[in-house]
Amino acid sequence: MKDLGVITPAKLRNAAMDLLTGREFSRAELHSKLSKRFENHSAIDDVLEQLCDDGLQSDSRFTHAFVRSRVSRGQGIARIRMDIREKGIDQELLAKILNEQEVDWFNLARDVAQRKFGNEEAKDQKAKAKRMRFLQYRGFNFDQIKYALAAEVID
Repeated sequence: MKDLGVITPAKLRNAAMDLLTGREFSRAELHSKLSKRFENHSAIDDVLEQLCDDGLQSDSRFTHAFVRSRVSRGQGIARIRMDIREKGIDQELLAKILNEQEVDWFNLARDVAQRKFGNEEAKDQKAKAKRMRFLQYRGFNFDQIKYALAAEVID
């Protein structure tokens, strides 16, 4: 590791703000990045608390952006929950934000299936299983997958 000189709270804050100019980060992500860069400096928690108080870092804002991004990628709730857990976001906060979102998960699953496989019905059980695995990997539950695959026939 390179010599960082005297590490001050101002230096920590500037490093955190540099990261935040690129995109939103969860508090846990910022803590991890700063801890690696500044060898677990004792002032990291205080700096992060101040950033939160100043409105420069917000787990709520991060979670909103994360969920919007993942929905636009065609991911379901299970996948979003799994991925955001790695970012250190509280599951209660995620549940609150998911409830605020007006996402029709059934239609999203159908749209994802249609983009991936087109409107043709699966030719055999093997093809249907492949579609089910794909949608399951994307984070959709059984009912949403069933709806998405049944919609192939209806459309």
